[in-house]
Amino acid sequence: MLSDFSKQREMKTSLRAESPATNKATDYEAETAFLGEWGRFQQQVFFFLCLTIIPNGFTALAIVFLADTPPHHCLVPAHLNLTDAWRNSSIPLEEDESRGSALVPSKCSRYKLDYLVSFSERGLLPGVDVNLSNVPKEYCLDGWEYDHSVYTSTIITEWDLVCDQSWKNPLTSSFFFCGVLTGSFISGQLSDRYGRKIVLFATTALQLVSTFVEVFSQSWTAFCAVYFFIGLSQISNYVAAFVLGTEILGPCVRTVFSTAGVCLFFALGYMLLPLVAFFIRDWRMLLIGLTLPHCLCMPLWWFIPESPRWLLSQGRVQEAAAIIRQAAKTNKIEPPPVIFSPLQKEIKSEKKGTHNICDLLRTRNIRWISITLWLVWNTLTIAYLGLSLNTSNLHGNAYFNCFLSALVEMPAYTLSWVMFRWCSRRLSLFSTLFMGGLFLLIIQLIPADLVYLAITLEMIGKFAVTTAFAIVYAYSAEVYPTVLRNTAVGTCSMASRIGSITAPFFIYLRSYSVSLPYILMGTLTALTALLSLLLPESFGMPLPDTITHMQQFPGCCRKTPYTLTNTDEGENSTQDASVKSDLMTK
Repeated sequence: MLSDFSKQREMKTSLRAESPATNKATDYEAETAFLGEWGRFQQQVFFFLCLTIIPNGFTALAIVFLADTPPHHCLVPAHLNLTDAWRNSSIPLEEDESRGSALVPSKCSRYKLDYLVSFSERGLLPGVDVNLSNVPKEYCLDGWEYDHSVYTSTIITEWDLVCDQSWKNPLTSSFFFCGVLTGSFISGQLSDRYGRKIVLFATTALQLVSTFVEVFSQSWTAFCAVYFFIGLSQISNYVAAFVLGTEILGPCVRTVFSTAGVCLFFALGYMLLPLVAFFIRDWRMLLIGLTLPHCLCMPLWWFIPESPRWLLSQGRVQEAAAIIRQAAKTNKIEPPPVIFSPLQKEIKSEKKGTHNICDLLRTRNIRWISITLWLVWNTLTIAYLGLSLNTSNLHGNAYFNCFLSALVEMPAYTLSWVMFRWCSRRLSLFSTLFMGGLFLLIIQLIPADLVYLAITLEMIGKFAVTTAFAIVYAYSAEVYPTVLRNTAVGTCSMASRIGSITAPFFIYLRSYSVSLPYILMGTLTALTALLSLLLPESFGMPLPDTITHMQQFPGCCRKTPYTLTNTDEGENSTQDASVKSDLMTK
């Protein structure tokens, strides 16, 4: 086996000599090929980094239980002199569209208590002596009475975020995603400057401390302020772990890590959320429970190394070589006397590219590709988060619905890997997007009494949207050229934050009509699926090297077909570190 890796190293070294354009990643992979692809060192890095992903899935959608709204109605003070008949009739009945127009107690109004006390003292009976439709109503002046059969407390019951204050519920989630937006801006820069490992564990510690501090929040404003930092640290440690894994692991294992490894372990953390929340019904205690996975991840500092690639980029060749020697010892392989060639010492002084974000809009072809992908990313984010946050509003047990929503992501990620490997990129994205939108539109046509059929359709829609989300990540990295790939995928991720911030308000529209969120998300997803057919096909195509090598967007000027070069072959073996920079976001 060692001789095979030696031959591989010699072959890659020869390729570099023949093709000066080959990037420094290929030099690094050739010089570390003696380690093998799947030794004990790679297994440890793969497994430990995947463990750091679990807390992200565990906390990303915790708001589903932290801010769930239990059944409630206006509080009628116990000291009032009311008969049982009038106390039981003090809340007017209203139609509930989500229950097939059944009559339920009003959530935001009550009959005027002065009138009820007067009727009670005179011995009149409600509905017999008094027509309740003629009794004036008033707001819940004494607060609300909540059903505690499911939750001991949530932030909704803590600060009465109902009725005219209900707009604060979706805004709470938006604060979290504003933190994610900010973290997306700064995490990459911090990681490039200070290192992947230190950012990974520093932001994990920040998330741990922020979650613990939030337990002591005394107001909704304070809760949202701390929740912002939880979002910031959540995306930052996710990106740092992803980048660290893609830079340490070899090409083959790197692909598995960036797809199955990251996604499936995120979904595993998501599945653990309802299980823990089932046993912890108080929101403050649940937050304490959310800190446990972060505490368990902190000792991994001594088992996860810094990225040798990053150390080389900083000119710290001896530290990078020491990590590789330790990896060789772990894999029981004898390392060569000199691991990195003198060329690696000059990497830091290499000339950087001059391309920037403005190039995504400079020419007609790349401009339309970028705009189309930004719309697709936004729609997918709205649909994915909207369906994830809506699980507490579904009929049946909220914990089981949330677990089911997480469970469907497992086969969805598996299917996305299968489709991405063997099927057309454009048709895969279109079919999953359109299927998701179609099922969301069908849900509103299901009769109210067919609850389980409606939930099944919603889970199929979530399955399709999750599959499309995984596909669009990798597709975006394929369609853009090397000189802009990191910037382009990062910009797509940034654009999707608009969708993540607005997604909670799509669910808030349930207060006006239960069908409205499904109609809007379904229509938007189906139309975006049709729009995605305009995107160029990248399946079987070489990775574009420059902007002029990109595939053609319909209506743009034709160009000379792009053919595979040695540089492209080197590129195809390298997975970009920015692909899948956040899931929350999935």
